[in-house]
Amino acid sequence: MSEATLDPPRGLVARALDWVERVGNKLPDPAVLFLLLMIVVWVASWLLSGMSFAEIDPRTGKAITINNLLAGSALTGFMAQMVSTFVNFPPLGVVLVAMLGLGVAEHTGFINAALRALLSVTPRMLLTPALIGVGILSHIAVDAGYVLVIPLGAVIFYAAGRHPLAGIAAAFAGVSGGFSATFFLPSSLDPLLSGLTQSAAHLIDPSVVVNPLNNFYFTSASTLLIMLVGWFLTDRVIEPRLTKTKVDGDPAGLPKMDDLTAAEKRGLAWAIGAMALTAALFILTLLPETSPWRAPAGTPLLAGQSDLLVSQAPLMQSIVPLIFIFFLVPGVMYGYVSGSAKSHRDIIAGMAKAMSGMGYYVVMAFFCAQFIYAFGQSNLGALLAIKGANLLQTMGLPMSMTLVGIVLLSGFVNLLVGSASAKWALIGAIMVPMLMQLGVSPDLTQAAYRVGDSSTNIITPLLPYFPLIVVFCRKYVQNSGIGTLVALMLPYSVTLLVIWTTFLIGFWALGIPLGVGATYSYPAG
Repeated sequence: MSEATLDPPRGLVARALDWVERVGNKLPDPAVLFLLLMIVVWVASWLLSGMSFAEIDPRTGKAITINNLLAGSALTGFMAQMVSTFVNFPPLGVVLVAMLGLGVAEHTGFINAALRALLSVTPRMLLTPALIGVGILSHIAVDAGYVLVIPLGAVIFYAAGRHPLAGIAAAFAGVSGGFSATFFLPSSLDPLLSGLTQSAAHLIDPSVVVNPLNNFYFTSASTLLIMLVGWFLTDRVIEPRLTKTKVDGDPAGLPKMDDLTAAEKRGLAWAIGAMALTAALFILTLLPETSPWRAPAGTPLLAGQSDLLVSQAPLMQSIVPLIFIFFLVPGVMYGYVSGSAKSHRDIIAGMAKAMSGMGYYVVMAFFCAQFIYAFGQSNLGALLAIKGANLLQTMGLPMSMTLVGIVLLSGFVNLLVGSASAKWALIGAIMVPMLMQLGVSPDLTQAAYRVGDSSTNIITPLLPYFPLIVVFCRKYVQNSGIGTLVALMLPYSVTLLVIWTTFLIGFWALGIPLGVGATYSYPAG
């Protein structure tokens, strides 16, 4: 009997995801795909630039227009901005600086030894929810989860004898799929979105005040929901489907689950001690009221929030350099004590090795940055978002269906515009006033937006960090592509859209407060 006949039949969901992966991976290389999409945007902008649209752009108060990117001035402007567009691409510097420190810690063996020690005392069945929870918690450090938690998710799963792509999927679900969830601590997204919501509400009623924690109870409760959904999908859907996916990455670069040697135990102890000492000294610099890490005087704060945790604080703007230091210090200490690093040249070699592995990502980032810039300049995304919002208004749906419509519209726009604040600045200025006139509070509209935005983060290649996750996958499965990652994350996206939306409707139906000072109806009552 052949080996194929011994394999159990694959279920409908697995076969559908296999089809998505095959089709997705037949697309051109991601870098070329971004180039082709940019050409499509250029042509579309040329075709639509002469048309008149009745839709009003909330940013200008005038009828929206499409900018012709093939006009001479537009092309020369594009060329003049090409270098700065690439260099200022937000994820680029974040990824490269963080990877310098991580590269040393990985090259000397510190990360490998630390994970092996951790896994020796952690129940295998709790790895998935713990990883998703850490991904959600990483939102406090803005985008650090993308460059820290997701690659470590793969390492943890592989070291535990599980498929590394399942670890990437679980971590990605927590970091990005649960982007609007909070682990009982406010994130930088809360004041950002609430400020935009209040500005939009003032178009109808200048007296409306939107509390920065207006969705806090809902997003905190959503943490448990996302952990449970992610746990089930990872262990019951994603990982079983990956049993036939061979891990064919470079064996020398993949973690091993051997027992720690005496030298490794000694190196690990000194490394953890060095990390603890560094952390203690750093905390001491945070304590004084005059600490330079604190936000400037007069910075608006959330209720009870420290001036260390607002986006304007130097501390929050230094998250990536801090990641670099907090992995560099123990990585160096471990290397010298364990003997894996003989001199400073080994440390520099670790950094160089990390950068050499980022070559493919840098290429993808270049084309991704150019496409996102061109798409934003064209105004095509704004036109589609405004048309969708106006369509939702004219449908006159019941409240529960209106909430579903907001979620789906937000998810659709998220496939076209990567930035959470940019999307909400665009569609919030339309949706918030429109729904206030239908009796829906700005707080509820914002909550519905956050559900749709987060749920589709993990399947849109326009997410600035999406190419980086593909690179992480290729470290373990060399033929991974956009199709591989989309097929991995599609079950999370669809399930979160359904269950999280139902969860929001349940909050509304039961009258459970969304957050501090939040209401469901307008006027409140």
